[in-house]
Amino acid sequence: MISIVSSKKYLQRTNQPGNRAGFLLIALLLCLCASLSSAQTDEWHFSGVERIVAVGDVHGAYDALVATLQNAAIIDEELAWSGGKTHLVMTGDLLDRGPYSRRVMDLIMRLEHEASLAGGRVHQLLGNHEVMNLIGDLRYVSSEEYAAFRDDEKARERKQWYKQFRNGKTTNNNEATIRAEFDKKAPPGYFGHRRAFRHDGVYGSWLLHKPLMVVINQTAFVHGGMPPLVAEQGLAGVNIALKKDLHDFVTARAELEDAAVINPIDGFRTTVALLVAKMNAGQVPEVLEAAAQQLVDRSKSPLHGPAGPTWYRGTATCNRLIEGDALNLALSRISAKRVVMGHTSTSTRQVQQRMNGRIITIDTGMLKSHYEGSGNALIIESDKLRVVHQDGGKALPPLEHPLRVGHESLAIDDSELAEILENGDVFEIYADGGAWRLVQVTAGEISVYAYFNARESEQSFDPELAAYKLDRLLGLGMVPVTVRREIAGRQGTLQFVPAATLTERARVAAGQWLGAPCALRKQMGAMYVFDALIHNPTRTPSSMLYSPDDWLLILVDHENSFNAVDELPAYLQGVELAVGHQWRTALLELNDAVLHAELGDMLDERQLAALGRRRDALVRDAIH
Repeated sequence: MISIVSSKKYLQRTNQPGNRAGFLLIALLLCLCASLSSAQTDEWHFSGVERIVAVGDVHGAYDALVATLQNAAIIDEELAWSGGKTHLVMTGDLLDRGPYSRRVMDLIMRLEHEASLAGGRVHQLLGNHEVMNLIGDLRYVSSEEYAAFRDDEKARERKQWYKQFRNGKTTNNNEATIRAEFDKKAPPGYFGHRRAFRHDGVYGSWLLHKPLMVVINQTAFVHGGMPPLVAEQGLAGVNIALKKDLHDFVTARAELEDAAVINPIDGFRTTVALLVAKMNAGQVPEVLEAAAQQLVDRSKSPLHGPAGPTWYRGTATCNRLIEGDALNLALSRISAKRVVMGHTSTSTRQVQQRMNGRIITIDTGMLKSHYEGSGNALIIESDKLRVVHQDGGKALPPLEHPLRVGHESLAIDDSELAEILENGDVFEIYADGGAWRLVQVTAGEISVYAYFNARESEQSFDPELAAYKLDRLLGLGMVPVTVRREIAGRQGTLQFVPAATLTERARVAAGQWLGAPCALRKQMGAMYVFDALIHNPTRTPSSMLYSPDDWLLILVDHENSFNAVDELPAYLQGVELAVGHQWRTALLELNDAVLHAELGDMLDERQLAALGRRRDALVRDAIH
């Protein structure tokens, strides 16, 4: 391994804006070192690491990052590495949106070198925003980010690309209009930025050597999540195959730009579409046809879509019944017991854990101006997890992910909402003559809406409350909070009404698929199993709601459920029920004693017995 010897003060000077020459040499040497180390048998598994610090999604928030790293004992007051043998993991998205992305990258590049000299290591992972900058998808690059490259932009290249841009205009717009459009698409510094992110640029060559995922002490670190692709290809497969797709795309784009076949002003998708059109029209020189085809082919890589590990959100948003089996397969394939990831900002803007600690989410919205969060670092030491904040204070364990069915914006969990429904002040809003009345419930500064359904005093059957209780026993998290409540002298059921929801009927009518973080087909698959268990024959698109906060499915209207029959509801006849290991485990935990203890005051003996038989049938049909 090459040793790079340099003084602390010199390294610090190279991290200052406008002083890049010496730092460029160091960066290129580091890339050479990375190339040489790639010959190792496995460069993505590490064991015996005494201390790990993980930080997610900086997005150009330089000051917050510095404060976070200082409080995590990674850098000292002079911004030099002080972490000793610690392994620092940056889970991607250093850049975009924030003003100081370049300073952030320069800092991490310098710390890579200093950490290696101290016996530590910096693992910079690729996030979707690193990939986007490499491939020319610049939707989220701020004007301040471009401005940081203004001194690197050459007048001749700006003149060259303006000429090509102008020649490509088919309208008779005047010169001033064309120039204004060009300057908007390519602000000052744009071409310096693009050159820096080429395969042979200082940041492009650095990032192209970075992995998408590493495993340290049986903890996996990734940007977005653990899609099925991880279980299919394994750690080496993901890092090698997807990185090759990225490298091939970036080098092909550079070759085609150098020949002026494509224009760096055009974004990722536009470039691909225009190039396909030129290929079909025979307008690509024969010598460049291979590069053109390579760019088009690599644009279809899963790296650029929701099924890739830099974009996938299912791990962060789906419940264990939906995502647990896929997670276990992926973790098993890469010899890990948990995953730490960023990409999806936590609802509380604090580090959270889910699924019994198998998922740790560390994107806490560090760029306050955009995400209203702050910097946090996860520290793993002797397999104990604690979190430090950019402002200091006591290090605390990760918070449990709060369950908030249909009320993400309320900043309270379901248990707190249930207390409000049970004890808050009730104001009737509307009565339509039907069984359900809409009421407003207020406690302190929080007001929510709920439907009240009066029950006869001698009536024990309460299907809506039973559906809610069963949902929570299973860990499904789709039925909104439902409680018993006396209102105006009448006993009944009070169910939370999520605000501004969209029904499945309205979603289909609008032709929206919404790009839900937790795939709709997976959510509906879980709904089918739930409806089979409770025998709900009247599920309609109007009883399927989505909250715009998270696009998670909300299920209502279970008044006709819990029939004392064994067969499937008619609407589920012929539907293949996806009952995996997680479902099987949850169903087996619902033994007869649990059903009687938890639902005995809502369902009669016949209904409980039928519920047990349907449970047993689902367990028998489970996928092993």
